[in-house]
Amino acid sequence: MAIEIRVPTLGESVTEATVGQWFKKPGDAVKADEPLVELETDKVTVEVPAPAAGVLGDIAVEAGATVAVGAVLGHVSDGAGAAAQPAKTAPAAAPAPAKAEAPRPAAAVESAGSAPAAPAGGGMPPSPAARKALDEAGLDAASVQGSGKRGQVLKEDVAAAIERGGTPPPSAAAAPAQSVVAAPAAQAMNYMTAPQPVPLQQVRAPSVPNDVAREERVKMTRLRQTIARRLKDAQNTAAMLTTFNDVDMTNVMALRNQYKDLFEKRHGTKLGFMSFFVKACIQALKEIPAVNAEIDGTDLIYKNYYHVGVAVGTDKGLVVPVVREADRLTLAEIEAKIAEFGKRARDGRLGIEDMQGGTFTITNGGVYGSMMSTPILNAPQSGILGMHRIEQRPVVRNGEVVVRPMMYLALSYDHRIVDGKEAVTFLVRVKENLEDPQRFLLEL
Repeated sequence: MAIEIRVPTLGESVTEATVGQWFKKPGDAVKADEPLVELETDKVTVEVPAPAAGVLGDIAVEAGATVAVGAVLGHVSDGAGAAAQPAKTAPAAAPAPAKAEAPRPAAAVESAGSAPAAPAGGGMPPSPAARKALDEAGLDAASVQGSGKRGQVLKEDVAAAIERGGTPPPSAAAAPAQSVVAAPAAQAMNYMTAPQPVPLQQVRAPSVPNDVAREERVKMTRLRQTIARRLKDAQNTAAMLTTFNDVDMTNVMALRNQYKDLFEKRHGTKLGFMSFFVKACIQALKEIPAVNAEIDGTDLIYKNYYHVGVAVGTDKGLVVPVVREADRLTLAEIEAKIAEFGKRARDGRLGIEDMQGGTFTITNGGVYGSMMSTPILNAPQSGILGMHRIEQRPVVRNGEVVVRPMMYLALSYDHRIVDGKEAVTFLVRVKENLEDPQRFLLEL
């Protein structure tokens, strides 16, 4: 008996999705509720579990196809059919021992190299960013311990492996499953360990290897398409303007350094800078409510609650989970919530409900080294604060030049609802709150 695998309900207003990747092949045994296929929606990535234990029969929709809610993705066979299927397909799948051990010609190695490397653990292939990093470093995915869901290798896992002194395979022939792009790196290692004469012509005019594509066409994920569409809609709709200021982070950093160990011991979460910015922004939003409002047709909607979105970068794109009722949370609760969102975002476990209903957004380009930027509004919101890197700079204090840890702040706002005076005042209040943290701790 074959049981249908169908596209589940994906959330309010989401009617279709794109098939991301299948975790199993036809003929593979599956367990009940084991993830079979990944679906990418406009907002999140969801996994479709097996409806029953058995064997994956046919795959009705391949990766990259668009499917509607309720569509049939494939079938799972159970009962006698489930037991018979592996036995029927096993002889065809098993290679002859003699062929498996015999050395293959170069053409065969290149053909095998074009396939993705075997997953490091849990049956999950490396993430796209991790795959690129693996290829550039000449590392095999099997040699890297994955920290993602079901052991998936992430970009940061590759970076950690490199820092620990991970080395590429000695040659392309020793690792047939290695991608074609990694082959030149392995050959380079051979030249380093056993120098060989190189023709002068090659030294003077290096050429691009024949097995490295000059261009690569990759279909945009639904998340990336949605990000592109929403950001362009925001530019086309809002009268967007950005105002700047800088903030002296001396007092916040001193407060954090003084209490961070006790804070983590007491609350079980690290004390970062984001909770200070959330609290500082909320105090400013209460004074300048237009920045916490939105336009709906010819109406202005002022919101007397504070759902603060915190932008998080992932391998698949930028997502903005929302810290709800942030004004009612302590610094520890805000930090714990942001840490939870960050981990779930990297593991692809954020739900649609986690990213809806925000009234104001904070984005931190400073973690990537940005000195200055003009963030784009997260429509239909009317304001977004951009944080940047903290940098030691000379400033004048009481007539003397001193060096202080300074950060540039940027507020992008919708000029249709927020006037320039309100925008500048808002950013000044954020600056004042951060330079004197007692203000927002005492709600002054």
